[in-house]
Amino acid sequence: MTVRTARRSAAFRSRASAVGVVAVTGALLLAGCGDQTDDSGGGSDSGGGKSSLNAELPQKIRDAGVIKVGTDAAYKPMEYKEGGDIVGLDPDLADAMGKELGVRFEFSNGTFDGLITSMQTGRFDMIMSSMTDTKDRQEGLDDKGKKAGKGVDFVDYLTAGSSILVKKGNPEKIDSVGQMCGKKVATQRGTTSHEILKKQTAQCAKDGKKKIGIEAYDNDDEARVRLKAGGVVADISDFPVAAHAAKSGSDFEVVGDQMESAPYGIAVRKDQKKLRNALKSALEKIKEDGAYDKALEKWGVQDGAIDTVKINGGS
Repeated sequence: MTVRTARRSAAFRSRASAVGVVAVTGALLLAGCGDQTDDSGGGSDSGGGKSSLNAELPQKIRDAGVIKVGTDAAYKPMEYKEGGDIVGLDPDLADAMGKELGVRFEFSNGTFDGLITSMQTGRFDMIMSSMTDTKDRQEGLDDKGKKAGKGVDFVDYLTAGSSILVKKGNPEKIDSVGQMCGKKVATQRGTTSHEILKKQTAQCAKDGKKKIGIEAYDNDDEARVRLKAGGVVADISDFPVAAHAAKSGSDFEVVGDQMESAPYGIAVRKDQKKLRNALKSALEKIKEDGAYDKALEKWGVQDGAIDTVKINGGS
């Protein structure tokens, strides 16, 4: 995954095998990964009486009563494990959307840079994992602009940018990536923050300076452990995650401005337009009734609120 200028001065980032499944609202896990291509045909309407939006879902999902979600649950406050549950803003928003759709959302934990591939093979119906909506992801391109797989569609639900997290007191006096040439910096593999560092290290070389020693980890928790130990001078991650890490203890602080602010999106396969549109309707509904704002306020990310729900609004 790649991902995240700020359209909002205080806005917010992005991020295979699944290793665990947790139901957002609690319940039995759904077995099987059958194909869920759009199906508007007849059949039982297991959730029709629960919600006016249930009929907008593909029939197979209506019959199952479950939407399977891929995520990387190591990204506080967006999604993370607490005990045996996956909690955070994304699960809370999914729970509110599920009530509108008359279905449950079941989250499966996996590695971020493998989520799209896993969804394309049918393991998940959608991805909700602080994933930045980018044209490259929409078109299935790699970081060099070459075709790397099938593209996805996004339903955008939050705005976020990348931030610089440093040790408390900022001993290296860093406040921008332009100061990182020749230094070691941590990030999460496959994220927009990772791409920012790749671009900057190329610029360092072009300017005749030493390249950045990029240390890319499977999750941001590992990157912060490395920073705390002094092995790197900074960790680049999405603003909500960096801000949460800084506020949760006395080890870190956020410095500089947010970079490349962009929308987070719920990702679905290109052949799942009916599911995509139903998710958009549910998100619009929870924005109207206040559940969306309530969830953002709970997790302290109000400044990332979107004004309008868009499909593929990333650039």
